[in-house]
Amino acid sequence: MAHLLRTPTRPNAASALRGVTAAILAGGLGTRLRPALADCPKVLAPVGGRPFLFRLLDVLAQAGIERTILLTGHLADQVEEAAGELYGNMALAYSRELEPLGTGGALRLAVPLLDTPTILLVNGDSYCRVNLRSFADFHRRRRASLSMVLARVPDASAFGRAELDFHGVIRGFAEKQTAGPGWVNAGLCFLQRDLVREIPAERAVSLEREMIPDWIERKRVVGYRSPAPLIDIGTPASYARAQRAFGCAARD
Repeated sequence: MAHLLRTPTRPNAASALRGVTAAILAGGLGTRLRPALADCPKVLAPVGGRPFLFRLLDVLAQAGIERTILLTGHLADQVEEAAGELYGNMALAYSRELEPLGTGGALRLAVPLLDTPTILLVNGDSYCRVNLRSFADFHRRRRASLSMVLARVPDASAFGRAELDFHGVIRGFAEKQTAGPGWVNAGLCFLQRDLVREIPAERAVSLEREMIPDWIERKRVVGYRSPAPLIDIGTPASYARAQRAFGCAARD
């Protein structure tokens, strides 16, 4: 099944992110959101009249990403049927976990499909407007192993909170622990393929709790601070806020 986008999908050639494969974490159980979705995968939750996944794919296609891997699990058949193998000009492929592997395990499972040196990893339940070309340039200029988009929120307790030094290098990362305002993981990061290969295979692994703190100790991990708000659909309350945000955007 091919999809037509509402906006042009063939970007200016100069703006294409060459040498980058995108991967979307699309296999979450969506336990907290299940009362609002019934048997719909979280990534297909309708937001502002469109499946949330399609909004993420729009961003990638419009930026010039040529190939995206969907890391599926829970209700994977529905995701594959909805998205198909082509989205605009962007090819889609699937890596399906047969049992929950966590964010890290799902990414590690997809290594055979991740055939470029740089990977753009996207959370399937969050959205933060970022110029992906500028973010890619930032990642390359900083010669980082991992570059993470950060958004400022008034209460960081529901997110992964990053502590940065004066130069923007991330020196600490705590997943869903610290209350109060802070810079948090906005669900977009560039990382090198050799880093993905370090993730233990064939078991459940959390990127946020296991791998990122370890990489901060051993690798160059930097933060890309975005002025845009973070929109997520992980809970009924945040899902309702996302509906309002995209509903307003659709009318503007």
